[in-house]
Amino acid sequence: MTSSAWRSATASTSSRRGPQIEPPKGSTDRLDARVGEVYLHAAEIRARVEELGLQLAADYAGREPILVGTLKASFVFLADLSRAMPIVHGLDFVELAGYGGAATGGHTAIRLIKDLDAEIEHRDVIVVEDVVDTGLTLHYLARTLQLRSPRTLAAVTFLDRPYRRLVDELPVQYVGFTVPDEFFVGYGFDLDESHRNLPDLHLVNTGEPGVPP
Repeated sequence: MTSSAWRSATASTSSRRGPQIEPPKGSTDRLDARVGEVYLHAAEIRARVEELGLQLAADYAGREPILVGTLKASFVFLADLSRAMPIVHGLDFVELAGYGGAATGGHTAIRLIKDLDAEIEHRDVIVVEDVVDTGLTLHYLARTLQLRSPRTLAAVTFLDRPYRRLVDELPVQYVGFTVPDEFFVGYGFDLDESHRNLPDLHLVNTGEPGVPP
C-alpha cells in the first residue's frame, strides 16, 4: 500500500469512529461515598447469568416465552439474561410502586403504574425480578398476570432473600444469588437514581448520609 493510500484508509477509519470527545473539565469518576465494597464481581455475575440463560433456554425450548421485567432495577439483569438465552423470546416491562414501608422490600401495599404492552394469554411468561424479599410485590404481580390466562407463569430473580418471606407459593423457579439482608448498588440497583451502571454489585455503606439505617 502506498503512503497516500494508507493515509486515506486511516482517515476513513477515523471518520467511522467519530470524533474523540474529552471529558468535561472538573468532572470526576470517584464513586459516591455510600458505595461500599464489591459483593459480587462482574465476572461472577456474568457466569451465573449465562447459566440461568442456558437453563431457561433448555426448559423453554420450542415455546417462545416472554420475559417480563419489573422496572427499574431489573433492566440490566433482563438485558444480560435475554442475550444469554439462545432461543426466540419476547420482552416486555411492568412498573410497580410500593408504599407503606421503607425497609428493604418492606412495602405493605403495591400498585401497578406501567402495564404490559403485549397480550400474554396462552403464552409462557417469565417474570424477571431484581430481588425477591418479602414476596409481596411478586405475589401481587403474579395474581395480576394470572388473571390474563397465561399458559405458564414462572419467575427468575437476580437476588433472593427467602428468609424474609411474608408470602408463600411464589412462582420463583430460578435464582441467581441468595444474599444477606443488605442494601446493594450497581448492576441496576441505584442510589438516588444513580450508579445503576456499575458493572459490579456493591454493598451500600449504610452509615453514610442519605442511606436508611
